[in-house]
Amino acid sequence: VEQDRDLFSPKPYWKEFRFDLTQVPPGEAVTAAEFRIYKGRGAAGHANGSLHVSIYQVAAQHPNRESELVLLDAQDLRAGAEGWLVFDVTAASSHWAVDQKYSLGLRLYVETDEGHSVDPGSAGLLGRRGPRSKQPFMVTFFRASPGPGRVTRAAKAPRRRQQPKKSNDLPHPNKLPGIFDDVHAADGRQVCRRHELYVSFQDLGWLDWVIAPQGYSAYYCEGECAFPLDSCMNATNHAILQSLVHLMKPEAVPKACCAPTKLSATSVLYYDSNNNVILKKHRNMVVKSCGCH
Repeated sequence: VEQDRDLFSPKPYWKEFRFDLTQVPPGEAVTAAEFRIYKGRGAAGHANGSLHVSIYQVAAQHPNRESELVLLDAQDLRAGAEGWLVFDVTAASSHWAVDQKYSLGLRLYVETDEGHSVDPGSAGLLGRRGPRSKQPFMVTFFRASPGPGRVTRAAKAPRRRQQPKKSNDLPHPNKLPGIFDDVHAADGRQVCRRHELYVSFQDLGWLDWVIAPQGYSAYYCEGECAFPLDSCMNATNHAILQSLVHLMKPEAVPKACCAPTKLSATSVLYYDSNNNVILKKHRNMVVKSCGCH
């Protein structure tokens, strides 16, 4: 459900969205939730400069005064930018999953650099009147609750306005510390370890059929598997013996190879060949650990 305070209403302008979570199975806890809305080309008066877009949870409603709002996420972007905007709404979705009476919706505001309110539609934010492929939606991930009455804590607490970020920036995560963050003592070269690799579906030209995510951290394995192979290098017995033979006959047998030892799945929301929206978990998409093979 979508509701607007438009150009004919007192400022500030806003756009409100409500989602039906009644179909969530009991005992499921929210692990992450994203609200996605498409920004097209805005009105001529909003083509230049920057815009601040903020998303709030409607925490309580009152008949004679303004609703109580909780800031969930915000972005600063170029007024002329086009593409999907993604907001973290995990905290709100967690509340809604616990009790539907908290499901009062999300409210979106748009402001200029000077703090002037802008009608979201005039800024190019598409609502239910937009084409089907560009209508706003929410993606929520669930897992079984660890116990009766216990719900997973939201991934991020409501926060204040964050530092500006471009709308088309992909969410490159910080490099995670690996168990192979070490340097081989013999020659100073890095040993086999996990490295960061962000796969962008936009760069691959897949966003015409992939809805979410826009990309993901796949990681890759690289580094030396030189003898002696420490226990931290997750070497197989075969790799240890191959390394020994390589020391004696380097021209005949290569070193052991650095490769994934553990992989995990990633969920992708996409359109199939019949234009149905499908959520599928694809196996072996993310490198969890590396070792010598």
